[in-house]
Amino acid sequence: MPHLDIDGITQPATGEWDGRTLSAGYVADYKPFNFVDGEGVRCSLYVSGCPFKCPGCYNEAAQSFRYGAPYTQELEERILADLAQPYVAGLSLVGGEPFLATPTLIPLVRRVKESFGGDKSVWIWSGFTYEQLTHDTEDKQELLSLSDVLVDGPFIKQLYHHDLAFRGSSNQRIIDLALSRAQGEVVLWESERRDTEDRVPFLNPAPPRS
Repeated sequence: MPHLDIDGITQPATGEWDGRTLSAGYVADYKPFNFVDGEGVRCSLYVSGCPFKCPGCYNEAAQSFRYGAPYTQELEERILADLAQPYVAGLSLVGGEPFLATPTLIPLVRRVKESFGGDKSVWIWSGFTYEQLTHDTEDKQELLSLSDVLVDGPFIKQLYHHDLAFRGSSNQRIIDLALSRAQGEVVLWESERRDTEDRVPFLNPAPPRS
């Protein structure tokens, strides 16, 4: 069973939460052409379903796996068409918990990569940490491998700062995934590397459990 061990936030054992069985294929919202979910003009897809239940969550309604409306092929075509606009920097995947919406997001991100190559970046937010995701289920690892930037870790209300870019609490990191894979360790996104000294460290999660 999940247990509570980080500021009242539900934490799963490795592989315990599997989006291939939990996801109902619903999305909470789609917001094209915005400036708040990552760098540049972005198209943001908000998926439904998140068991972390962080106290103070800004999108509490989307914790339900059946909040909003079912994801459709028509919506996917709209997302691809919006991303094709030359001023759009990329796709942002927000939640809910995107790594528990892999049946929807993996095919979508594959199409984005096939259609645009490296011209459109994929930013993704998660209550899981990078370290947890790299030891979790195959679908989570695949979605991680298809993404360019990860904002990781649960929202911790006590660590909230109103002036943090693209995240809510100072434990959360903005991670350059390509560099992290190449160097074998977490490498922060370039704009974040200057801001590490004032960061309050996240309580290290327990090592992966099988």
